[in-house]
Amino acid sequence: MYPTSIPITASVLFYLLCILSLLTFQAYAWIDYPSDGLATMTHYGLPKDFVAACGCTPTSTHYPTAALSQMAYGSARAYGPACGKCFNLTLVNPVTATPPFFPPVTTFIVVKVTDLCPLSGNGWCSATEDKPNAAGAFLNFDLAFPSDAIPADFFPSDEATYGYKDFGVWNITYQTVSCLPNWNGANDAFALGSVDSSGGDSVCCPANPTGNTNDTCPSFSDANGIPPDTTTSPAGKAAAPTTPICILQIILTAVIFTL
Repeated sequence: MYPTSIPITASVLFYLLCILSLLTFQAYAWIDYPSDGLATMTHYGLPKDFVAACGCTPTSTHYPTAALSQMAYGSARAYGPACGKCFNLTLVNPVTATPPFFPPVTTFIVVKVTDLCPLSGNGWCSATEDKPNAAGAFLNFDLAFPSDAIPADFFPSDEATYGYKDFGVWNITYQTVSCLPNWNGANDAFALGSVDSSGGDSVCCPANPTGNTNDTCPSFSDANGIPPDTTTSPAGKAAAPTTPICILQIILTAVIFTL
């Protein structure tokens, strides 16, 4: 005799969650972007002398720096292949201005990537290899701004027409450039390289990465594995099991039922 119904126990709920996670699991590949192209730019607050994801020296914050969107950065945490790279970023026009705004002058800046802009649902750093962000860009540079290293009027504005100064998100062009001598911090030895990693910190911030293995960071995620989400689950909410555990449980269950 077989039961005509299956009671909804914790075990049954576990397997249902397993199946759901297997159906929704997606493996994303890092974005292999060209040396120049189109992107978007946002900005965020980075405290002076703060050591960001790459582990670049505190003095690097005295010069223009930016975070790069995760799938182009090349790691979900710590350092990635983009760490230390320099880009010439040129403003084109704001993404959301109505009516469209085109600056009367061309504004550009050379930044060094020192930080990671995490992958998010529909945020500006959400692009994956096969899905751009809301502006159609696969890269987003999150400029550390305001900053003593960047003029306060770096972003053009027209407050009289729009009623505000900060457009927030810009369409830009980017060009990969050598940090030496193009970055403003190129001649400051204290702004180049990474902090001391002897304390166990995972750091990698080349002074002038060229793409060669001896001067370019690997992906911390690829080398160490992307860690599971260990944030505290809301009270009363069951956390979805990770995909590898689900696969193991389902295989073991199938074996038991065949014995």
